[in-house]
Amino acid sequence: MCVMMKRSQVLSSAAIGRIAFSAIAIAAAIPLTNPSRVNAQSADLVLCDRVAADPADPDKPADVKGTPDVAPSDVATAIKYCKVAAGSSRRALYQLGRAYAANGQLPEAIGAWRKAADKGSTSAMVELGVLYGTGAGVARDEAQARRLFERAAQAGNPRGVTNLAALGGGGSASSDPGRARELLAKAAETNAEAQYQLGLMMADGTGGTRDDAGARNLFEKAAAQNHAGALERLGAFTQEGRGGPKDSAAAKTYYERAAALGDEDAKKALERLRCPYVIKDKRGNVVTNLCF
Repeated sequence: MCVMMKRSQVLSSAAIGRIAFSAIAIAAAIPLTNPSRVNAQSADLVLCDRVAADPADPDKPADVKGTPDVAPSDVATAIKYCKVAAGSSRRALYQLGRAYAANGQLPEAIGAWRKAADKGSTSAMVELGVLYGTGAGVARDEAQARRLFERAAQAGNPRGVTNLAALGGGGSASSDPGRARELLAKAAETNAEAQYQLGLMMADGTGGTRDDAGARNLFEKAAAQNHAGALERLGAFTQEGRGGPKDSAAAKTYYERAAALGDEDAKKALERLRCPYVIKDKRGNVVTNLCF
C-alpha cells in the first residue's frame, strides 16, 4: 500500500541449495552454543526474503530482488518462515506483515508492522501511516499518519517523503515540495526507490527546475537495480529521446524488463509498440488497432 501511486515464487532446487550454503556459511562464521539454531534462522530469513521482501524497503539487502506483492501461492510459505525469522529481524517482521496483509489478515499485519516500526523499520512506519491516513483497519487519524510519515522521511525512507508530500497541509516535506526533493536527493545516493521518486519530481519540475537529463540519469541508476517503475520510465524517455538519445530498440528492452517484473504501464507500452496504428470512426472513437 502507498498513498502516492506511481505517476505520481516457487523455490527451485538450485535456490534451496544456495539457501543451505548461506545458512552453513553464517553458522560457521558466528560461533554460538547452538549452531543448528543459527542455521535454521538464517535459512528462514533467506526464505522469507525470497518470497516476501519489498523492493522499496531500505532494509532489504542489495542482492535480494524482492517482489511488489506477496504472491497468493507464496503466502503460506512467507508466513511460516517470516514468523520464525521475525524473532531476530525487523525486516522479517515487516515482511510478515506484508504476508498477513496479502492473506487478508489485516489485524495480524498491523500487529507485525507495529512491532517492526518500534524496532525502527521505516517501511512499517509507512504502511501504518497509510492505514491511519485511509482508516483501513484502524480509526482514521491523519495526525498519526503524518507523524509516521515524518519519522520515515527523516530516516530517509523515500516513500515516507512522498507520502508526506501527498498528505499535504503542513509538515517539513508536505508543505514544501522543494524540501521533499532535498530529502529524496539524500536518500537517492544509494536507494533505488528514492532515485525513482526523485526522477519523477525532476521530470515534472516538482519542487524545483525540470531536468529531463537528470531524471533520466536517476532512472538509469534505479533501473540498474531492477526497479520496475524506473525501467518503465527509462523506456519511455528512451523511446521519446527525452533527456538523451532516442533508441526504440533499447526502449523496448527496458519495457520488457519492467513488464517481467510486473509493471502494468510497461505491459501497456509493449502492447502499443506491437499495435501502434489506431483506427478511429468519424466521431474519433477507437475502433481497433493494427498490429505487427
